[in-house]
Amino acid sequence: MIARLQRGQGHGPCVADGVGRDVAAALERHAASPADDDLVALVADGATAFMVRAASARRAARTLDLQYYMWRSDVTGRLLAQEVLAAADRGVAVRLLLDDVYAPGRERTLAALDEHPRIAVRLFNGTRWRRFGALGFPLELAFGGWHLNRRMHNKSWIADGCLAVVGGRNVGDEYFDLSAGDHISFRDLDLVIAGLAAAQAQSVFEAYWSSPLARPAAATAATATRSGGLPALRPVLADAAQAPEARALVDALRDDPLDHVRDDLVRVPRRAVQIVADRPEKARRGLGARKRARAAGGIAAEIADVLRLAQREVLLISPYLVPGRAGLRLLRELRGRGVRIGAVTNSLLATDVVAVHGGYAKYRRAMLRMGIDLYELKPGTEDERASLLGSRGAALHTKAVAVDGAIAFVGSFNLDPRSAALNTEMGAFIRDPDLARKVADEHARLTDPSVSWRVVLEAGVMRWCDASAAGPRCVSREPPASWTRRILAWLVRRLPVEEQL
Repeated sequence: MIARLQRGQGHGPCVADGVGRDVAAALERHAASPADDDLVALVADGATAFMVRAASARRAARTLDLQYYMWRSDVTGRLLAQEVLAAADRGVAVRLLLDDVYAPGRERTLAALDEHPRIAVRLFNGTRWRRFGALGFPLELAFGGWHLNRRMHNKSWIADGCLAVVGGRNVGDEYFDLSAGDHISFRDLDLVIAGLAAAQAQSVFEAYWSSPLARPAAATAATATRSGGLPALRPVLADAAQAPEARALVDALRDDPLDHVRDDLVRVPRRAVQIVADRPEKARRGLGARKRARAAGGIAAEIADVLRLAQREVLLISPYLVPGRAGLRLLRELRGRGVRIGAVTNSLLATDVVAVHGGYAKYRRAMLRMGIDLYELKPGTEDERASLLGSRGAALHTKAVAVDGAIAFVGSFNLDPRSAALNTEMGAFIRDPDLARKVADEHARLTDPSVSWRVVLEAGVMRWCDASAAGPRCVSREPPASWTRRILAWLVRRLPVEEQL
């Protein structure tokens, strides 16, 4: 079955059938020749982000290629899996590539999907100790499997080679505004790229799909080799549409996958779109010097090169902001040339990974001293549960950059050492003032006093400033983080673990 879905089996250029017909019609409505331009939309709303994916699956005529770090088994995860299965039933060739780190416990579901003659499932950088079940991953780490620390963090959804959705969203309720109760709710961004530029995302997918690190799901665990699971899976996926929280999403779906973003579409010349990604071999251990150099020259270097082009302004949005020494030198160089830098990240209370905040705190004072406008997002909830790995109540997941009101970047890349050196990442640069303005608008929304604290340095003392009816109000410690979070962040600041953050 895997061989039937290899490159060359229906994964050609964008043509006017299925999603391609929608793209061509949208280009004509924008008075552009389909041969000359592409359409791009920035999607901040979670419900719209869900509907673009689901509707494009419904309209796909030939292929669906999906690459994700995480695909949860919650309501939106099952709804989108149902759309993918329905597309395969119609004859669409589906390839699903997931990072292995969140696959334990989901092997039977993945194996059931893989039973379908038009669906192929692969896992990236899988553990070899799956026969031990959920313990396989920690056991392999404990016995020297540090290659498992290198994860595929890419996210892309590609329909018919004509429409690509790239950005920071995984597949799960918290990424599509469907979280409730004590669950997290992430603020994120997607780029919808419609037209021949989507072929760039297709090329990235092909490189990862054909990598030796991408192994068939059926080969990863004994539990995944059992057959007969697809008939049992079908009603489980179908039941997700009956969940009360799913009704609004299901009812809003229409046939046209671009209908939900039509008002936000921007027509751009094809040369304006550049999709970039790390090479898959970045995730391999034991690389030789030449291969390490090739793997290292990926998305981190691309972002640094674009930042160096700045003449007036750089706006940064990153949930995890750990610039490291090299990043700090680059920021200092920009400030030395008079470039204004505004950065927004999670506060100690809002972050879902306290350890990373500890790494960020090491550089916070230095960034303030060089005159960076620094903002920390307020929490979405008052949940104080914390650990070195994470907590409930995170709010920011967007990874975006705007330079001089002319260039925008949206992707999976956090501004931290893990994204630069360990994980593989993906994203898109758009050289267009309208898209750069939209990212700048999102930065302005996030830095509004009602949303974020402004961090300032006054007489050598860091202060967090808020807006109130009586005017600005500043406090001299991180508000209102608990002592648990403070201690964990303080501990990480003093441990030699920065390259892991």
